[in-house]
Amino acid sequence: MASQQRRSRSRRPAFIAATVAASAALASSTGVAAGVVRAADPPAPSPAVTPAPLTPAIPADPTGPTTPPTKEPTAPEKGDDGSAFGAYLDYGPRGVARISELSRWLGNAELRVGHTYLPGDRWSNIEGAPGFLDVWADWRREQDDRMFVLNVPMLERNEDHVSDAEVRQLLRQGAAGQFDHHFRKLAERLVELEVPDTVIVLGWEMNGITYTHRCGPDPEAWKKYWNRIVTAMRAVPGQKFRFDFTPSRGRDAVPWTQCYPGDDTVDIIGMDSYDQPSGLTFDEQIKEPYGLQEHVDFAKAHKKPISYPEWGLFRNGDNSEYMRRMLAWMDEHKPLYNTVTDYCPHGVWQCDDNPKSSEVYRSALFGRTDPTPEPTKPTAPTAPPTPTTPPPNCSPLDLGDWVEYWLGGKLCLRFDWWSRNR
Repeated sequence: MASQQRRSRSRRPAFIAATVAASAALASSTGVAAGVVRAADPPAPSPAVTPAPLTPAIPADPTGPTTPPTKEPTAPEKGDDGSAFGAYLDYGPRGVARISELSRWLGNAELRVGHTYLPGDRWSNIEGAPGFLDVWADWRREQDDRMFVLNVPMLERNEDHVSDAEVRQLLRQGAAGQFDHHFRKLAERLVELEVPDTVIVLGWEMNGITYTHRCGPDPEAWKKYWNRIVTAMRAVPGQKFRFDFTPSRGRDAVPWTQCYPGDDTVDIIGMDSYDQPSGLTFDEQIKEPYGLQEHVDFAKAHKKPISYPEWGLFRNGDNSEYMRRMLAWMDEHKPLYNTVTDYCPHGVWQCDDNPKSSEVYRSALFGRTDPTPEPTKPTAPTAPPTPTTPPPNCSPLDLGDWVEYWLGGKLCLRFDWWSRNR
Protein backbone atom coordinates (compact mmCIF):
# COMPACT_ATOMS: atom_id res chain seq x y z
CA MET A 1 0.00 0.00 0.00
CA ALA A 2 1.42 3.38 -0.95
CA SER A 3 2.78 5.24 2.03
CA GLN A 4 1.00 8.48 1.12
CA GLN A 5 -2.29 6.70 1.69
CA ARG A 6 -1.48 5.89 5.27
CA ARG A 7 0.03 8.47 7.49
CA SER A 8 -2.42 11.29 7.97
CA ARG A 9 -4.58 9.35 10.43
CA SER A 10 -4.50 10.30 14.06
CA ARG A 11 -2.35 8.08 16.23
CA ARG A 12 -1.94 7.75 19.95
CA PRO A 13 -2.79 11.17 21.42
CA ALA A 14 -0.11 13.66 20.48
CA PHE A 15 0.22 14.82 24.07
CA ILE A 16 1.49 11.42 25.31
CA ALA A 17 5.13 12.47 25.20
CA ALA A 18 4.50 15.78 26.93
CA THR A 19 2.56 14.37 29.84
CA VAL A 20 4.63 11.53 31.24
CA ALA A 21 5.19 13.41 34.47
CA ALA A 22 1.44 13.94 34.76
CA SER A 23 0.81 10.25 34.15
CA ALA A 24 3.12 9.38 37.02
CA ALA A 25 1.01 11.54 39.31
CA LEU A 26 -2.17 10.00 37.96
CA ALA A 27 -0.83 6.52 38.57
CA SER A 28 -0.65 7.24 42.30
CA SER A 29 -4.29 8.24 42.52
CA THR A 30 -7.39 6.12 42.03
CA GLY A 31 -9.66 9.12 41.73
CA VAL A 32 -8.63 10.20 38.24
CA ALA A 33 -10.16 7.35 36.27
CA ALA A 34 -13.10 9.13 34.74
CA GLY A 35 -15.94 7.00 33.47
CA VAL A 36 -16.87 6.83 29.82
CA VAL A 37 -20.53 7.32 28.97
CA ARG A 38 -21.68 6.59 25.45
CA ALA A 39 -24.40 8.75 24.01
CA ALA A 40 -26.44 5.86 22.65
CA ASP A 41 -25.51 2.25 23.23
CA PRO A 42 -27.13 -0.37 21.02
CA PRO A 43 -29.39 -2.77 22.89
CA ALA A 44 -27.57 -5.59 24.58
CA PRO A 45 -27.42 -8.60 22.26
CA SER A 46 -27.75 -12.21 23.25
CA PRO A 47 -24.38 -13.73 24.15
CA ALA A 48 -22.54 -14.95 21.07
CA VAL A 49 -22.07 -18.68 20.68
CA THR A 50 -19.28 -18.60 18.09
CA PRO A 51 -15.74 -19.33 19.33
CA ALA A 52 -13.72 -16.32 20.38
CA PRO A 53 -11.16 -14.93 17.94
CA LEU A 54 -9.90 -14.14 19.11
CA THR A 55 15.44 -17.49 27.93
CA PRO A 56 17.91 -15.79 29.07
CA ALA A 57 20.75 -15.19 26.62
CA ILE A 58 24.40 -14.21 26.77
CA PRO A 59 24.71 -10.41 26.87
CA ALA A 60 25.83 -8.85 23.63
CA ASP A 61 29.31 -7.37 23.48
CA PRO A 62 28.81 -3.71 22.48
CA THR A 63 32.00 -3.86 20.42
CA GLY A 64 31.48 -7.31 18.96
CA PRO A 65 29.31 -8.91 16.26
CA THR A 66 25.54 -8.82 16.52
CA THR A 67 24.82 -12.52 16.29
CA PRO A 68 21.38 -13.05 17.85
CA PRO A 69 21.07 -15.43 20.80
CA THR A 70 19.67 -18.89 20.31
CA LYS A 71 16.34 -19.20 22.08
CA GLU A 72 15.07 -22.56 23.18
CA PRO A 73 11.40 -23.29 22.44
CA THR A 74 9.21 -22.61 25.43
CA ALA A 75 5.86 -24.05 26.40
CA PRO A 76 2.83 -21.89 25.62
CA GLU A 77 1.95 -19.43 28.32
CA LYS A 78 -1.36 -19.79 30.13
CA GLY A 79 -4.05 -18.20 28.01
CA ASP A 80 -2.16 -18.62 24.73
CA ASP A 81 -5.20 -20.13 23.04
CA GLY A 82 -6.00 -17.46 20.48
CA SER A 83 -8.72 -16.04 22.71
CA ALA A 84 -7.15 -12.96 24.26
CA PHE A 85 -8.60 -9.64 23.20
CA GLY A 86 -8.77 -6.10 24.47
CA ALA A 87 -8.54 -2.52 23.26
CA TYR A 88 -6.23 0.45 23.36
CA LEU A 89 -8.29 2.79 25.55
CA ASP A 90 -5.76 5.34 26.81
CA TYR A 91 -2.03 5.27 27.51
CA GLY A 92 -2.21 5.89 31.28
CA PRO A 93 -4.35 5.15 34.35
CA ARG A 94 -7.57 6.00 32.52
CA GLY A 95 -6.76 3.25 30.04
CA VAL A 96 -6.60 0.73 32.87
CA ALA A 97 -9.86 1.96 34.42
CA ARG A 98 -11.68 1.78 31.11
CA ILE A 99 -10.89 -1.91 30.65
CA SER A 100 -13.53 -2.84 33.23
CA GLU A 101 -15.96 -0.29 31.79
CA LEU A 102 -15.60 -1.72 28.29
CA SER A 103 -16.04 -5.21 29.74
CA ARG A 104 -19.37 -4.20 31.27
CA TRP A 105 -20.50 -2.72 27.94
CA LEU A 106 -19.65 -6.09 26.37
CA GLY A 107 -21.80 -8.02 28.83
CA ASN A 108 -18.89 -8.72 31.20
CA ALA A 109 -16.80 -10.20 28.42
CA GLU A 110 -13.31 -11.08 29.59
CA LEU A 111 -10.79 -8.53 28.31
CA ARG A 112 -7.48 -10.20 29.06
CA VAL A 113 -5.20 -7.80 27.18
CA GLY A 114 -4.00 -4.44 28.46
CA HIS A 115 -2.18 -2.36 25.83
CA THR A 116 -0.20 0.86 26.07
CA TYR A 117 2.75 2.69 24.47
CA LEU A 118 5.97 4.09 25.87
CA PRO A 119 6.53 7.69 24.83
CA GLY A 120 9.28 7.99 22.24
CA ASP A 121 10.29 11.58 22.89
CA ARG A 122 13.42 10.87 24.97
CA TRP A 123 15.47 7.93 26.16
CA SER A 124 14.46 8.32 29.80
CA ASN A 125 10.86 7.61 28.85
CA ILE A 126 11.77 4.68 26.60
CA GLU A 127 13.51 3.23 29.65
CA GLY A 128 10.13 3.22 31.45
CA ALA A 129 10.03 6.36 33.57
CA PRO A 130 9.12 5.74 37.25
CA GLY A 131 5.36 5.85 37.74
CA PHE A 132 4.38 5.38 34.12
CA LEU A 133 4.13 1.58 34.03
CA ASP A 134 3.10 0.94 37.64
CA VAL A 135 -0.67 0.99 37.16
CA TRP A 136 -0.42 -1.36 34.17
CA ALA A 137 1.75 -3.75 36.16
CA ASP A 138 -0.79 -3.70 39.00
CA TRP A 139 -3.57 -4.61 36.55
CA ARG A 140 -1.52 -7.41 34.98
CA ARG A 141 -0.69 -9.03 38.33
CA GLU A 142 -4.32 -9.19 39.46
CA GLN A 143 -4.99 -12.29 37.32
CA ASP A 144 -2.57 -14.94 36.07
CA ASP A 145 -4.02 -15.21 32.56
CA ARG A 146 -3.85 -11.50 31.72
CA MET A 147 -1.48 -10.22 29.05
CA PHE A 148 0.32 -6.88 29.11
CA VAL A 149 1.27 -5.56 25.66
CA LEU A 150 3.75 -2.68 25.51
CA ASN A 151 4.77 -0.84 22.35
CA VAL A 152 8.42 0.16 22.69
CA PRO A 153 10.08 2.73 20.39
CA MET A 154 13.57 1.88 19.19
CA LEU A 155 14.80 5.48 19.02
CA GLU A 156 14.09 8.76 20.78
CA ARG A 157 12.47 11.69 18.92
CA ASN A 158 10.36 8.97 17.40
CA GLU A 159 7.70 11.23 15.86
CA ASP A 160 9.89 14.26 15.07
CA HIS A 161 10.13 13.75 11.28
CA VAL A 162 13.82 12.93 11.43
CA SER A 163 15.44 12.77 7.98
CA ASP A 164 16.34 9.49 6.30
CA ALA A 165 20.04 10.37 6.48
CA GLU A 166 19.90 10.84 10.24
CA VAL A 167 17.73 7.75 10.72
CA ARG A 168 20.32 5.72 8.80
CA GLN A 169 23.07 7.01 11.08
CA LEU A 170 21.05 6.28 14.23
CA LEU A 171 20.21 2.75 13.10
CA ARG A 172 23.88 2.05 12.51
CA GLN A 173 24.74 3.38 15.96
CA GLY A 174 22.09 1.11 17.42
CA ALA A 175 23.42 -1.85 15.46
CA ALA A 176 26.85 -1.14 16.99
CA GLY A 177 25.39 -1.36 20.51
CA GLN A 178 25.39 2.33 21.49
CA PHE A 179 21.80 2.19 22.82
CA ASP A 180 21.76 -1.25 24.46
CA HIS A 181 21.86 0.17 27.99
CA HIS A 182 18.50 1.94 27.55
CA PHE A 183 16.76 -1.33 26.82
CA ARG A 184 18.49 -3.16 29.66
CA LYS A 185 17.07 -0.50 31.98
CA LEU A 186 13.59 -1.03 30.55
CA ALA A 187 13.90 -4.79 31.01
CA GLU A 188 15.09 -4.34 34.60
CA ARG A 189 12.18 -1.99 35.25
CA LEU A 190 9.60 -4.49 33.97
CA VAL A 191 11.13 -7.33 36.00
CA GLU A 192 11.16 -5.09 39.07
CA LEU A 193 7.44 -4.41 38.54
CA GLU A 194 6.84 -8.18 38.39
CA VAL A 195 5.66 -8.19 34.78
CA PRO A 196 8.54 -10.16 33.24
CA ASP A 197 6.23 -11.81 30.69
CA THR A 198 5.31 -8.52 28.97
CA VAL A 199 4.74 -8.73 25.21
CA ILE A 200 7.09 -6.15 23.65
CA VAL A 201 5.86 -4.68 20.34
CA LEU A 202 9.26 -3.35 19.35
CA GLY A 203 9.68 -0.78 16.57
CA TRP A 204 6.12 -1.19 15.27
CA GLU A 205 5.13 -0.17 11.73
CA MET A 206 8.77 -0.12 10.73
CA ASN A 207 7.79 -0.47 7.05
CA GLY A 208 6.22 3.01 6.99
CA ILE A 209 7.52 6.57 7.08
CA THR A 210 6.05 7.94 10.32
CA TYR A 211 8.56 6.89 12.94
CA THR A 212 12.24 7.51 13.49
CA HIS A 213 12.57 3.78 14.17
CA ARG A 214 11.57 3.00 10.56
CA CYS A 215 13.40 0.35 8.61
CA GLY A 216 13.50 1.86 5.11
CA PRO A 217 16.68 3.99 5.29
CA ASP A 218 18.82 0.93 6.15
CA PRO A 219 17.05 -2.46 6.53
CA GLU A 220 20.26 -4.36 7.34
CA ALA A 221 21.19 -1.97 10.14
CA TRP A 222 17.58 -2.04 11.41
CA LYS A 223 17.62 -5.83 11.70
CA LYS A 224 20.98 -5.86 13.50
CA TYR A 225 19.70 -3.18 15.86
CA TRP A 226 16.53 -5.18 16.63
CA ASN A 227 18.73 -8.17 17.46
CA ARG A 228 20.88 -6.04 19.77
CA ILE A 229 17.82 -4.82 21.67
CA VAL A 230 16.35 -8.30 22.09
CA THR A 231 19.73 -9.68 23.17
CA ALA A 232 20.12 -6.93 25.77
CA MET A 233 16.63 -7.40 27.21
CA ARG A 234 16.82 -11.19 27.30
CA ALA A 235 20.08 -10.96 29.25
CA VAL A 236 18.27 -9.46 32.27
CA PRO A 237 17.71 -12.11 34.97
CA GLY A 238 14.09 -13.09 35.51
CA GLN A 239 12.77 -11.91 32.15
CA LYS A 240 10.26 -13.92 30.08
CA PHE A 241 9.55 -11.31 27.41
CA ARG A 242 8.01 -12.09 24.05
CA PHE A 243 8.94 -9.86 21.13
CA ASP A 244 6.28 -8.98 18.57
CA PHE A 245 7.42 -7.93 15.08
CA THR A 246 4.51 -5.78 13.84
CA PRO A 247 4.49 -4.02 10.45
CA SER A 248 1.53 -2.15 9.02
CA ARG A 249 -0.57 -4.03 6.47
CA GLY A 250 0.52 -3.77 2.85
CA ARG A 251 3.78 -2.70 1.29
CA ASP A 252 3.83 0.87 2.63
CA ALA A 253 7.30 2.45 2.15
CA VAL A 254 9.18 -0.87 1.96
CA PRO A 255 8.08 -4.52 1.98
CA TRP A 256 7.95 -5.51 5.63
CA THR A 257 9.50 -8.90 4.86
CA GLN A 258 12.78 -7.05 4.12
CA CYS A 259 12.82 -5.93 7.76
CA TYR A 260 12.25 -9.32 9.40
CA PRO A 261 15.19 -9.81 11.79
CA GLY A 262 15.04 -13.60 12.10
CA ASP A 263 13.25 -16.35 13.99
CA ASP A 264 15.66 -16.38 16.95
CA THR A 265 14.66 -12.91 18.10
CA VAL A 266 10.99 -12.86 17.09
CA ASP A 267 8.31 -14.63 19.13
CA ILE A 268 5.15 -13.24 17.50
CA ILE A 269 4.48 -11.84 14.03
CA GLY A 270 1.88 -9.10 14.29
CA MET A 271 0.19 -6.71 11.91
CA ASP A 272 -1.45 -3.29 12.35
CA SER A 273 -4.42 -3.38 10.00
CA TYR A 274 -6.86 -0.47 9.60
CA ASP A 275 -9.70 -0.09 7.12
CA GLN A 276 -7.80 1.89 4.51
CA PRO A 277 -7.21 3.28 1.91
CA SER A 278 -10.57 4.63 0.75
CA GLY A 279 -12.51 2.17 -1.36
CA LEU A 280 -10.34 -0.85 -0.58
CA THR A 281 -12.56 -3.86 0.08
CA PHE A 282 -11.82 -6.42 2.74
CA ASP A 283 -11.11 -9.03 0.08
CA GLU A 284 -8.47 -6.67 -1.32
CA GLN A 285 -7.01 -6.21 2.17
CA ILE A 286 -6.61 -9.98 2.29
CA LYS A 287 -5.12 -10.42 -1.19
CA GLU A 288 -2.95 -7.32 -1.60
CA PRO A 289 0.84 -7.75 -1.57
CA TYR A 290 2.03 -8.01 2.05
CA GLY A 291 -1.61 -8.04 3.17
CA LEU A 292 -3.59 -10.15 5.60
CA GLN A 293 -3.12 -13.45 3.81
CA GLU A 294 0.61 -13.00 3.31
CA HIS A 295 0.92 -12.13 6.99
CA VAL A 296 -0.76 -15.39 8.02
CA ASP A 297 1.26 -17.42 5.51
CA PHE A 298 4.56 -15.81 6.53
CA ALA A 299 3.94 -16.50 10.21
CA LYS A 300 2.98 -20.10 9.48
CA ALA A 301 6.15 -20.62 7.45
CA HIS A 302 8.19 -19.31 10.38
CA LYS A 303 6.17 -21.27 12.96
CA LYS A 304 5.13 -18.14 14.85
CA PRO A 305 1.76 -17.09 16.28
CA ILE A 306 0.15 -13.97 14.84
CA SER A 307 -1.31 -10.89 16.52
CA TYR A 308 -3.17 -7.69 15.68
CA PRO A 309 -1.92 -5.05 18.14
CA GLU A 310 -3.74 -2.26 16.23
CA TRP A 311 -6.82 -2.56 14.07
CA GLY A 312 -9.99 -0.60 13.48
CA LEU A 313 -11.92 1.69 11.16
CA PHE A 314 -10.35 4.54 9.24
CA ARG A 315 -10.71 5.69 5.65
CA ASN A 316 -14.10 4.16 4.88
CA GLY A 317 -16.13 5.56 7.74
CA ASP A 318 -18.64 3.51 9.70
CA ASN A 319 -17.93 0.33 7.76
CA SER A 320 -19.86 -2.47 9.43
CA GLU A 321 -18.81 -4.89 6.68
CA TYR A 322 -15.14 -4.35 7.54
CA MET A 323 -15.92 -4.85 11.23
CA ARG A 324 -17.81 -8.07 10.57
CA ARG A 325 -15.15 -9.44 8.21
CA MET A 326 -12.21 -8.53 10.45
CA LEU A 327 -13.80 -10.21 13.46
CA ALA A 328 -14.53 -13.29 11.34
CA TRP A 329 -10.94 -13.26 10.05
CA MET A 330 -9.63 -13.34 13.61
CA ASP A 331 -12.11 -16.06 14.58
CA GLU A 332 -10.70 -18.14 11.74
CA HIS A 333 -6.98 -17.48 12.18
CA LYS A 334 -6.90 -17.18 15.99
CA PRO A 335 -4.24 -14.58 16.73
CA LEU A 336 -2.50 -14.83 20.07
CA TYR A 337 -4.18 -11.53 20.91
CA ASN A 338 -5.86 -8.54 19.29
CA THR A 339 -6.52 -5.01 20.53
CA VAL A 340 -8.82 -2.68 18.62
CA THR A 341 -7.76 0.98 18.63
CA ASP A 342 -10.68 2.56 20.43
CA TYR A 343 -10.67 6.29 19.77
CA CYS A 344 -12.10 8.23 16.83
CA PRO A 345 -12.04 7.60 13.95
CA HIS A 346 -11.05 3.98 14.57
CA GLY A 347 -13.07 2.95 17.59
CA VAL A 348 -16.40 1.42 18.49
CA TRP A 349 -16.95 2.24 22.16
CA GLN A 350 -15.40 5.62 22.89
CA CYS A 351 -16.23 6.91 19.40
CA ASP A 352 -19.88 7.66 18.61
CA ASP A 353 -19.13 8.17 14.90
CA ASN A 354 -19.41 4.46 14.12
CA PRO A 355 -22.77 3.17 15.46
CA LYS A 356 -23.23 0.38 12.91
CA SER A 357 -19.74 -1.01 13.41
CA SER A 358 -20.16 -0.60 17.16
CA GLU A 359 -23.24 -2.80 17.09
CA VAL A 360 -21.42 -5.48 15.08
CA TYR A 361 -18.45 -5.46 17.47
CA ARG A 362 -20.63 -5.60 20.56
CA SER A 363 -22.84 -8.37 19.19
CA ALA A 364 -19.84 -10.51 18.24
CA LEU A 365 -18.02 -10.21 21.57
CA PHE A 366 -20.87 -9.80 24.02
CA GLY A 367 -20.31 -12.04 27.02
CA ARG A 368 -17.26 -13.85 25.64
CA THR A 369 -15.15 -15.45 28.32
CA ASP A 370 -13.78 -18.63 26.72
CA PRO A 371 -12.59 -19.43 23.19
CA THR A 372 -14.31 -22.80 23.00
CA PRO A 373 -17.25 -22.82 25.37
CA GLU A 374 -18.42 -26.24 26.40
CA PRO A 375 -22.05 -26.99 25.67
CA THR A 376 -24.20 -26.94 28.74
CA LYS A 377 -24.79 -30.47 29.94
CA PRO A 378 -28.21 -31.35 31.30
CA THR A 379 -28.18 -32.25 34.93
CA ALA A 380 -30.31 -34.87 36.58
CA PRO A 381 -33.14 -33.49 38.67
CA THR A 382 -32.33 -33.29 42.33
CA ALA A 383 -34.32 -35.79 44.33
CA PRO A 384 -36.36 -34.27 47.12
CA PRO A 385 -34.98 -34.99 50.56
CA THR A 386 -36.29 -38.17 52.15
CA PRO A 387 -38.64 -37.34 55.01
CA THR A 388 -37.26 -38.35 58.35
CA THR A 389 -39.38 -39.87 61.10
CA PRO A 390 -39.25 -37.79 64.25
CA PRO A 391 -37.92 -39.63 67.30
CA PRO A 392 -40.39 -40.79 69.94
CA ASN A 393 -41.62 -38.30 72.50
CA CYS A 394 -40.90 -35.45 70.05
CA SER A 395 -43.46 -33.06 68.59
CA PRO A 396 -42.52 -31.64 65.12
CA LEU A 397 -42.56 -27.86 64.68
CA ASP A 398 -44.06 -26.37 61.52
CA LEU A 399 -41.48 -23.74 60.44
CA GLY A 400 -42.46 -23.60 56.77
CA ASP A 401 -40.99 -25.24 53.67
CA TRP A 402 -38.25 -22.57 53.08
CA VAL A 403 -36.73 -22.86 56.57
CA GLU A 404 -37.03 -26.66 56.58
CA TYR A 405 -35.29 -26.84 53.18
CA TRP A 406 -32.21 -25.04 54.48
CA LEU A 407 -32.27 -26.89 57.83
CA GLY A 408 -32.49 -30.23 56.01
CA GLY A 409 -35.68 -31.38 57.78
CA LYS A 410 -38.14 -30.57 60.52
CA LEU A 411 -37.30 -29.57 64.04
CA CYS A 412 -39.12 -31.18 66.89
CA LEU A 413 -39.61 -30.39 70.56
CA ARG A 414 -39.17 -33.29 72.99
CA PHE A 415 -42.01 -33.85 75.44
CA ASP A 416 -39.58 -34.60 78.28
CA TRP A 417 -37.45 -31.48 77.87
CA TRP A 418 -38.47 -30.23 81.33
CA SER A 419 -37.46 -33.42 83.13
CA ARG A 420 -34.09 -33.65 81.36
CA ASN A 421 -33.03 -30.31 82.86
CA ARG A 422 -34.17 -30.82 86.42
